[in-house]
Amino acid sequence: MMDMWLPLIGGLVLLIAGGDLLVRGAVKVAERLGVSPLVIGLTLVGFGTSTPELVTSVQAALSGSPGIAIGNIVGSNIANILLILGISALILPIAVSSSALRRDAVVMLGVAVVFAVLSFAMPFGRLVGVALIAALIAYIYLAFRQESSAAEHGAIYDKAAALEAVDPGLHPKPSPAGGMITPLQLAVGGLMLVVVGGAFLVKGAVAIAQSFGIPETVIGLTIVAVGTSMPELVTSVVAAFKRQSDVAFGNIVGSNIYNILGIGGGTALISPTRVPEQIVTFDNLLMVGVSLLLVIFAATGLRIARWEGAVLLTGYLVYLYVLWP
Repeated sequence: MMDMWLPLIGGLVLLIAGGDLLVRGAVKVAERLGVSPLVIGLTLVGFGTSTPELVTSVQAALSGSPGIAIGNIVGSNIANILLILGISALILPIAVSSSALRRDAVVMLGVAVVFAVLSFAMPFGRLVGVALIAALIAYIYLAFRQESSAAEHGAIYDKAAALEAVDPGLHPKPSPAGGMITPLQLAVGGLMLVVVGGAFLVKGAVAIAQSFGIPETVIGLTIVAVGTSMPELVTSVVAAFKRQSDVAFGNIVGSNIYNILGIGGGTALISPTRVPEQIVTFDNLLMVGVSLLLVIFAATGLRIARWEGAVLLTGYLVYLYVLWP
């Protein structure tokens, strides 16, 4: 029994540890190159916690397991809203800034709808991948322009702030002195750990699915999705305990946008795949539904109350009950 679970658990540990080292090294390299702290925050720090999802989905698609590849993306988005925001709101009601709601939460809902429609209409080929990546680049560019001139912060800024709150060493500093060798070694070492961890995780997930006769899609939507979302869980819960509840909201919204545009686009670009029918007919629709529910909760009083957090968390338990054979 443990022979099946060890690769999955070991893969998760390597993914999360490698992702942390990769972000840490990449931030230091960018600092040495004189990249502005805001750009570093919106890109390397802001999306650093999503590296495990990206590597896992790409490796699963390359190894012919589209259920794990796409299930990881959709399952992570569902878990981010129902599980992680649910827990965070129970710890402390989540404040929502009007700018994060107007710009970022609406974008999150929009890209979820687009993903669901594309999944239904066509295979995820390289053209779809290019379109999703281009949309992500445009979103980051617009976010950078707004962050440079506005007093209110959006989701990507909040996502970076949440990660920096957990690990102050990731806070970008303007062009410090120092060599490039150590940061590069750190980044490359982290990347290698992430790649090895992703391979172990996919291998373990496939073995468990085959051994218990559980569809790979279900494993991808649950065990793999929640496992690769652990960094988001930690950063959101820490933000809630530190009473930075608005940061917890931006962290999840930013993650969901990146999961669809960045990870969905990257997976389609590197290894074109077809979205499994179960995800097209059920899980995608649920993802759109819970994204809409989050926008409604956030819009009523610009906060997510404890009772709303309880509703979200209960919804996730019901989802697991329905999904798990």
